[in-house]
Parts: sequence; structure tokens; C-alpha cells
Amino acid sequence: MDVEDVRRDFKILRRNPIYLDNAATSLTPNQVVDAVNEYYFTYNANVERGVHHLSQRASEAYERVHHQVAAFFGAQDQEIIFTRNATESLNLVARGLAWRPGDKVVLSLLEHHSNFITWLRAKEKHGLELEIVRPNHEGLFDLSDFERAVDKRTRLVSIVHVSNVLGSVSPVMEIGAIAHAAGALVMVDAAQSAPHLALDVRAIDCDFMACSGHKMLGPTGTGVLYIKSEVMDRVEPLAIGGGTIQDVCIDGYQLTSPWERYEPGTPNIAGVIGLGAAVEYLQCTGMQNIRQHEEALTRQLLQGLSRLQDVEVYGPQDIEQRSSVVSFNVGRLSPHRVAAMLDEMAGIMVRSGHHCCYPLIKYLLERPRGTVRASLYLYNTAQEIEALLATLERILTMFD
Repeated sequence: MDVEDVRRDFKILRRNPIYLDNAATSLTPNQVVDAVNEYYFTYNANVERGVHHLSQRASEAYERVHHQVAAFFGAQDQEIIFTRNATESLNLVARGLAWRPGDKVVLSLLEHHSNFITWLRAKEKHGLELEIVRPNHEGLFDLSDFERAVDKRTRLVSIVHVSNVLGSVSPVMEIGAIAHAAGALVMVDAAQSAPHLALDVRAIDCDFMACSGHKMLGPTGTGVLYIKSEVMDRVEPLAIGGGTIQDVCIDGYQLTSPWERYEPGTPNIAGVIGLGAAVEYLQCTGMQNIRQHEEALTRQLLQGLSRLQDVEVYGPQDIEQRSSVVSFNVGRLSPHRVAAMLDEMAGIMVRSGHHCCYPLIKYLLERPRGTVRASLYLYNTAQEIEALLATLERILTMFD
């Protein structure tokens, strides 16, 4: 992969920012912006409604993205539902399954709030029992902990694939096998893995998978929910209305077939078309190429941080067990202070704070102010990593 060739596809990079906040939102390539503009400029119409040629073209483009995204994740077209983001996808499942008091949901301490408080609310609403599996300090699991946690009362295991704080990669296939052996369903939060790892939902054998388009080069306000066809009838739509109905009578209605029943009203047509362009970009670049590039940068960053005194790094040391998310703290400085100084001194953009992971920060890292987080992607370079390390070294000398 030629990173300089990749960088030319991102107009924002012409101003030479050092953007290391990709776990929050990735940058958007020209091809995605062009696809969105083409829709608005040449065939702006609603989908699945009209017989005129603009509506037909928009509908064909929209349906084509369903096929593209399904192929990208190894799913069938009708198993892919477009949402606003991974958060909405997770909530759709939590609100759509028919819960009984005493049903058990197994989570982990690594979860983003979207895959944590969603289930706390379900617990309050439906009387669910939650069991939280703790990883070790690096964010890695002992599978025997899941074997103990998952029992015959367990209805669902919902697990993050890649931690947005520690970068640790969870063994979702093995955890899913444990869940299925007990008759439980499996939800995978792939918000941090879909942009970086080749995913095949059939190989993982999950029942649900959620991710966000804006973290994988796509427009904001786009998300994906995969529902395995075998369990789709067990999930009620979050909302119904225009586009979700096969027939309506005075005293009842009949929902249409998937995927349409889960996408009420006019969808984010332009955003979905942009997401299709993003998926095509990732496919053309090659997910394995992206992974190799990120591994090299992550190794460089971890090695460089290890040479800096008074810098504490979190997450797995083994590069094979982690993604390109690297969290750390610098001495007694608050994470926000470090992030602000990186931006002011060198135009380096990182994230700081709790990263929507209060349980992980509180009970695993025990760092109440959170961490500094550098998250890397396909357009980042070795020179940018060196700039980050050099600026951190300058910051350290300022507070000796």
C-alpha cells in the first residue's frame, strides 16, 4: 500500500494536519464526497417510492449499497440494515428482542457506553440480569470466565470486538461458540474493528453485528446492523411507518420483508451511497494491506512510547492481540492538558478523557481522569508517529 497515494485521496490532508483521532471519526476520501455530491447533483430523489427515472436510479444505487456492504461482511443482502450509527444498531436489538424477567445478558468491562448503558436500561425496563466479565489489565480475556458466566438463563452475549481504549482484540468467535452452546444469541460491537480488520459475520457466527460508517471512511449519520436471517423474525423494528408496510387495513397492518421493515421513513440516502463508496475504497485498498500498515505504525508508536520516561501505556504489548488504538498517560499531567499541548505545539490531534468507557477507566485502569488516545488509520505515516513522539518528549522536558 502506497500511503502517499492514499493521502492524495483526502483533500483535508493537503493542510498537513496530523490526525490521530480515527477511533472517534475517520477522515473522508474524495471518492466518498464525490459519490454523495453525484447523488444530490444528478439523481436526487426518494427511494423505493416512485416509478420515475430519478427515483428508480436512486433506488438502484441504494439497493446496490446493501449488496456491497453485505458482501464486505460476508452476509446476505436482506441481513443488512442501515441505521444512523452503531449506537442505534445496538439499541434496535436491545429494544426489539422480547425479553422476560430474569433473562440474563453477559457483557464485559471493556464495553463502550453504547454497549453498556443500553443494557443497563434494558435491565431496568425488563428486569434482566447482567453479568460483567472482567479482562486482565491488558484487556485480554480468559475464555473460562465466559464459560462460567454464560448459563441456561443467558439470552444474549454482547461483546466488543476491539476496545476503543485499549485496542485489545476480543476472541469473538470463541466467545460466540460458548454462547451458542448454551442457547444464547451473540451481538458483536464492531465499531472499532470493521474499519481495520477483515470481518466475515458467517465465519464469526454472530447473530448481530453493529458498526458505524463514519469510522470507516463513510459519512456521519450512517451505520450498519447485521441480523442473521435465522433470527430476524425475533427482532421487532425500532420504529415503523413509511416504507416498512406490506399492507394496512383499518384494524391492522402487515410489515414488509427485511430489510425494509427496519428502515422506516426516508433514509439517509446520500449517506448510504457515500458509505458504499467508502466500502469500495476499503476493498480496493485491501483490508490486509491496511492491517499490515497499521501494525507497522502501532509497533513504531509502542516502541517509541516505551523509551519515554514517565509515560504509561495501556493495552496488549503483543501487536497480534491489538489494533491501532494506543492509550497512554504522561506523568501527572491530565490527559486533556496533554492533548491540548499536542495540538498547540505541533497540530497533532488525539483524543483525551474517558472515551465513553467509564467502567473500563474506573474499574480496570483506575485512572479517573482517563487517558490520551492516539488512533491510527491507513493514511497515517511513520513521520507523523515520529512527530508525536518528539512532541511528547518536549512536553516531558517542560515538566521535569
